[in-house]
Amino acid sequence: MRILHHWPLDPWSRQVRLALAEKKLDFEVEYQRFWDGPDDLLALNPTGLPPVLVEETEKGRTALCETRAILEYLEETHPEPALLPGGPADRAEARRLAAWFDVKFSAEVNAYLLHEKLEKRVQSLGAPDMEAIRIGRDMLRWHLDYMCGLLDQRDGLAGPRFTLADLVAAAHLSCVDYLGDVPWDDFPAAKAWYQRLKCRPSFRPILADRLPGCPPVDGYQDLDF
Repeated sequence: MRILHHWPLDPWSRQVRLALAEKKLDFEVEYQRFWDGPDDLLALNPTGLPPVLVEETEKGRTALCETRAILEYLEETHPEPALLPGGPADRAEARRLAAWFDVKFSAEVNAYLLHEKLEKRVQSLGAPDMEAIRIGRDMLRWHLDYMCGLLDQRDGLAGPRFTLADLVAAAHLSCVDYLGDVPWDDFPAAKAWYQRLKCRPSFRPILADRLPGCPPVDGYQDLDF
């Protein structure tokens, strides 16, 4: 049995959810308001942050923490379908782009848009800073333009096949898309890529996410948008 401790609009939790679904591994989810410091989450991960994947087998119980460690574990223990296909150079490019979104996109987009429009709301941290939102939207356009440059030459971000890079990018962008801040029509190559990802079976639970008191924008769940 697998239990994923997560928060639905956390990009890192979404990465693990997508990876488990891509590998067709059954799991249950445990919703965590991590900002309240719940004891059960702290007992599993001293940082108090999701995601945490708990696996119980006849050999015992294992708690896996931190997104990259969890994804590497899943890739090693369930290598098919591969999230890092191809040769060493192909895998290096997928890892580079995954890190790009986890570090650069997160710092330049999520830290503004998700924090101001979502985290402040659910954690009662005060009113959003409109200047910060403007900065986040400007940086989002820069990142979408970079993606289009890649997608003009490739079907996926890292090459011709679906890889870890696509999974990580989609996890981050889907959270911003929930808020309605992605100007898809201005970036047709990125829009076509995201439409393909939304059609994958692994994405259906992501599109069904709803936060009480904070619904998604119209069209968030639509495959043709």
